[in-house]
Amino acid sequence: MSLAQVHYTSAAPGDEGTGGRFTAVGPGVSGALLAEIEPLLRYELPDSVPDRPSAGELRSLPQPFTYATLSDGSRLVSRSAPVRETSGGAGPGVRFHAHAVHLPPGVPLPGDRLPVEAWRSPHWVAVTPGGAIPDPLTLPPGPTAVSEGLDDFAVSRGPWLAAVLADLRRASEPREPGGRPVVLVERQCADVARWLGLASVTLPRESAERLTFTTYTRRPGSSAARVVGVLPEDTEAARAGGLRVHVCAGQAPSGGGTDDVWATTAARVWRNRSPELFREARELPGEPFAAGPLAVTALCAGIVLGPDERAAAAGWAADRPYALDAKRTGQLVEALASPGIDDRTGPEFDAVGRLFGALEGRCPASVTAPLAAMLVTEAVRGGNGSLELPHRDAFVGPEGAVVAERLAPEILTELGEGAGPRSVARTVQLLRVARLLGVDGTESLPGVVDRLAPALLAEAAAEEESGKGAEGSPGFAPALLELLDEQFEVRTALLGALDRLAPRDPGAVARFLERVALPFTGTQALPHLRMCAEVPGAMATLGGDRAAVWHRVLRAAGLSPFAEPLVLRTAVGLVWEDRAPTVEEARLLLDAATSDAHRAAGTWARLVDAALGASGTGPSAASTDEAAALAHDLLRGFPGEIGGRERAALLLLDLVRELRTGAPEPGWAEAVRTLCAQADPIEPALRERAHTALVERLLAPDRPGAELYDFVHGDDAELIAAYDRTARTELVRTRLRTQPAYAADCFTVWTAHPHAGGTWPPVAASLLDEVLRPAVRAMSPEDVAEVEATVGRTGSSGRADAFRTWNRSSTLGRLGRRIAGRVRRG
Repeated sequence: MSLAQVHYTSAAPGDEGTGGRFTAVGPGVSGALLAEIEPLLRYELPDSVPDRPSAGELRSLPQPFTYATLSDGSRLVSRSAPVRETSGGAGPGVRFHAHAVHLPPGVPLPGDRLPVEAWRSPHWVAVTPGGAIPDPLTLPPGPTAVSEGLDDFAVSRGPWLAAVLADLRRASEPREPGGRPVVLVERQCADVARWLGLASVTLPRESAERLTFTTYTRRPGSSAARVVGVLPEDTEAARAGGLRVHVCAGQAPSGGGTDDVWATTAARVWRNRSPELFREARELPGEPFAAGPLAVTALCAGIVLGPDERAAAAGWAADRPYALDAKRTGQLVEALASPGIDDRTGPEFDAVGRLFGALEGRCPASVTAPLAAMLVTEAVRGGNGSLELPHRDAFVGPEGAVVAERLAPEILTELGEGAGPRSVARTVQLLRVARLLGVDGTESLPGVVDRLAPALLAEAAAEEESGKGAEGSPGFAPALLELLDEQFEVRTALLGALDRLAPRDPGAVARFLERVALPFTGTQALPHLRMCAEVPGAMATLGGDRAAVWHRVLRAAGLSPFAEPLVLRTAVGLVWEDRAPTVEEARLLLDAATSDAHRAAGTWARLVDAALGASGTGPSAASTDEAAALAHDLLRGFPGEIGGRERAALLLLDLVRELRTGAPEPGWAEAVRTLCAQADPIEPALRERAHTALVERLLAPDRPGAELYDFVHGDDAELIAAYDRTARTELVRTRLRTQPAYAADCFTVWTAHPHAGGTWPPVAASLLDEVLRPAVRAMSPEDVAEVEATVGRTGSSGRADAFRTWNRSSTLGRLGRRIAGRVRRG
């Protein structure tokens, strides 16, 4: 099929107002298409062109080669060439001639070639022909000139290769019209064409066909092509336009240039002069620009790749172990396990681990043994705890013995006590590798599990706090459970270590067991672990009945607290982890075991907390009495354990009980003051209750005089203030009004110590005037006379005279106030 050709030339001197004209148009190219084609064919000279260039300068000028799509779906391939002006005149000495070929919609290039292959066609002309000329797109069979020297060009552009190929790949993707072009800066537009030649070999056919381009333009920002070439002098203008610019004509860029693994792999293939591998890679399954097939092909061909590319190859092969034949599988394994590689990364090892798992059982062990050796070596030396380890039968022949001999000393040294702290994942991995290689670690196992057990709790708690656990489980849980399933001796030792650890922090162990389902359903006793595992269900079933929960948890241990007192500690820690028991719960605990059991378990301290906590929760006399009774029993049951401020506080609580219900030892006031000081910092409610109990006893009708004397002369402002408050209560006021003997006693007390320090006299005077006087005024004359007589009998005649004087002054004061009121009313 003959394709329409178009010729266009710049205006001749004297043709002002025109940029150029079509000098020949083939059939089928409409005027509308010519209007669309004309801007694509125009040529703008570089700034540095002399007016009358020499022949060499003229040949060095850029010759744009363009491939464009038109609005009707047709395409245009063109080349523009500068030519010398021969008509004379004062204008510039250079014109240009554009030669284009129009491809109707759906019509392929002759020979099914790609557009860039016509770049060096000998049939492009620089003059308008007088007759028919050969179609420049009809190329001779075989390789064209564009493919010649591409290997050398790729090697020369090595620093830019990966980044440019990555952008050319993105430029070839389907997209809406009007996208911004990729700009390639080269000194020769022929080198831009070579870049496009690289793309045509590297990219899949459909992608390469979408890659419209022009190898030279002065205005890249307004170009509709996907790839444009510019000279170095136009670099800054392209950057100012916000375009993606690759300056391939200057100093090599620093760094890798791209994180596109496919492009990086493609660049390595080109630098190794092996473009035929792109065709081989496209025959493998996978997405068009997946790095895996190309990386596998390159590795099998002996090309050295980086860690990201090797990881891509291993990951692809792990997902498709059936895609490679035995030969290429062996080549891939050999390349991945090469001893000369020293830059492997964690993702690469993870991918190799997946590949080993996919090939294991599918390939002979002799093929996969290098991968197994590589994985176990990395597990020991690299500390990669996420690796999937091979099974024990992964090695055949001497390979396993060689690896074991090399790694055993390192494993035993790191598992030893002097190696420093290790993460749980690291310890688990070392134990699993030791078993895999048959390393005997029997002697070091007790120390290993004793260090591993607390590390399990600490790391699980840290992950839970940070929210990193996967679905509520710590990251090390899968590997740990595999270890316990594989190694019975490790499971037995570790469960025993956790059981011994549980009484110290049962709450942490219980939370750990909720997240990691340890297998302790065998014959081991493990009473503490069984209690920790029982508590969540008991809490959910029995709710807030902590006493019932405690009984159920204790039964789960399978041991009596009399036989194993530590189960008491674990049960108490699980049920009352962050709070003290109530007095009633503490009484239950105290009665459930002997004092010796509580002493051995250390739970007596929780009982002390219960007594002191109840004493400071409120003013209830009943709760105080219960707490005081508990305090009394605790002081008797644990005389050698309770000391310091706790002992003083319990003694104070017991004294409160005796003040209210019994006959305490003499020296109440001094005892209260001393015990409050020894119990400091004391709970305010307990101090208030002690003071209240003391002054209530001092205000009782049968209080000993010696205690009152000590109290008054002790000059304790806080105690005297408590006495003042209690004396003003309604109970005391009622007693004063209704019991003449009590009123007489209070009068005697409140007037008997006028010089007892500086605190008591004003308080006593205030109580006489504000409490006793209103009570006496409310009495009948007979009761007042009885008060006076009682004062005289219990004191002296002078004391009776004092009462009459005090009472008379009160009566006269009332009478005077009445007279004054009548005078005012008159």
